[in-house]
Amino acid sequence: MGKKLNAITNDLKEFIEQQKIFFVGTAANKGRVNISPKGTDSFRVLEKNKIVWLNLTGSGNETAAHLIKNNRMTIMFCAFEDKPLILRLYGIAQIYHHEDQKFQQYINLFPKNAGARQIIEMDVDLVQTSCGFAVPFMDFNKERTTLNNWATKQGKEKIKEYWKKKNSTSIDGYKTK
Repeated sequence: MGKKLNAITNDLKEFIEQQKIFFVGTAANKGRVNISPKGTDSFRVLEKNKIVWLNLTGSGNETAAHLIKNNRMTIMFCAFEDKPLILRLYGIAQIYHHEDQKFQQYINLFPKNAGARQIIEMDVDLVQTSCGFAVPFMDFNKERTTLNNWATKQGKEKIKEYWKKKNSTSIDGYKTK
């Protein structure tokens, strides 16, 4: 059944690399808890206790707003194919924007995506597995290209305008930068 580990093992790293979706949970000290699904080739295990993921433009920017207020984060993967498994990574996260040196350091780890908004780095302090026996089987069809196509069509300046209009304040009124 479930285990608590101090680090991401090689087997768990391989599991992560095979997943097509993961979920990110964050919360400020007050307000709503946010859980966001994330897809595309946007997650990297750098070390046994350090991960980064590419945060893409979306309709909101709750993760960024929450990390400014409280930098706790949980990431969850579920096996929808093969053997059942739920994997959670708990830790402390830092958010990097285009102008940050760490963003520039990490951006080339990911395929080019016109909707790239931020990079999140997390120091993992707990790794937990659980059975996943009730998670349904689901077949992966293909990646959606809608966001990247839309962002490419917008261009850099219109994307920046969109971020100011739609991504600068959370649903609880917290600033994202």
